[in-house]
Amino acid sequence: MPLVDLPLDQLQNYTSSTQEPADFDDFWEKTLAEARSHALDVTCLPVENMLPLIDSFDVSFAGYGGDRIRAWLHLPASRRPGETLPAIVQYIGYSGGRGLVQQDTTWAQAGYAQFIMDTRGQGYGGISGATPDPHPSAGEVGYPGVMTRGLSSREDYYYRRLYTDAFRAVEAVQSLAPIDEEAIVLAGISQGGALAIATAGLAATRLRGIRAVLTDVPFMQDLPRNIDLAQNGPYPEISRFLSRHRDRQAQAYEVLDYFDGVHFSRRATAPALYSVALRDDVCLPSTVFASYNAYGTSHVPSGGAATTKSIEVYPFNGHEGGQEHHWVRQLTYLAALLRG
Repeated sequence: MPLVDLPLDQLQNYTSSTQEPADFDDFWEKTLAEARSHALDVTCLPVENMLPLIDSFDVSFAGYGGDRIRAWLHLPASRRPGETLPAIVQYIGYSGGRGLVQQDTTWAQAGYAQFIMDTRGQGYGGISGATPDPHPSAGEVGYPGVMTRGLSSREDYYYRRLYTDAFRAVEAVQSLAPIDEEAIVLAGISQGGALAIATAGLAATRLRGIRAVLTDVPFMQDLPRNIDLAQNGPYPEISRFLSRHRDRQAQAYEVLDYFDGVHFSRRATAPALYSVALRDDVCLPSTVFASYNAYGTSHVPSGGAATTKSIEVYPFNGHEGGQEHHWVRQLTYLAALLRG
């Protein structure tokens, strides 16, 4: 497959032209205040996983609207009594859920606490899930998938709930033993990468302890460009929906402005390691660079140092990205950052 976007030298300087809403911060402040009005009410129950080297727990906590969100917590069985561990908060790609308890324990195998948040209303493709989306708008007219779910208003849009769940997941992790609440890493691929970026932006002035963001081929960045140009994946759900609901484009784009990852990336302060694949026709490389180039720019002090960030480029890969090769890069990155 040929390159699907701009040449690399142009990508490196690409920025989004999407304008953030004037009340963006106010909208999210009210959203999180409402979520926090519900007790977090974390439960954590041991689960048999048939893996002698890993201890697993079935976790639930109150997400958006107080809805119960499921998660797995995996810990290395070799941990010492009283030892605290850095935690990887792992978010899942589009259509997936947390999976089976044995399905993914890679970060725990590397000696970290691994917290895998289930994705409300998903888990219907690829990896199974166990968390419903009870919001009334989940049954609204829309194109199959979740991209148009609740698109009639910013209050009802699906990703308002999911971004809030992702933020509350960090609070849930920080409440658990043996987690080092000052050593939290946000990680995810595609939709999971979008959740990591959104959470980093929301956490910047609201939570302590976010030490790093690992975001790979992230979804939900520079939304108008992806909607216009992405040929595969979830974005065509929106264009197909609008092809039948021709009078709703302006309204839909106004709603989506509140969920564009570029606006969240701008607010983030934690060090970040991005990855991008130059043959990605699901999340266009230019939109990943739009997010990367914006990352941390709201917090650069006059004459001070910018937020630490780097990006790995995979020239011959599509949306699968760097896969196992990039995980090795992430292990090296975190070892230097957290254990060096």
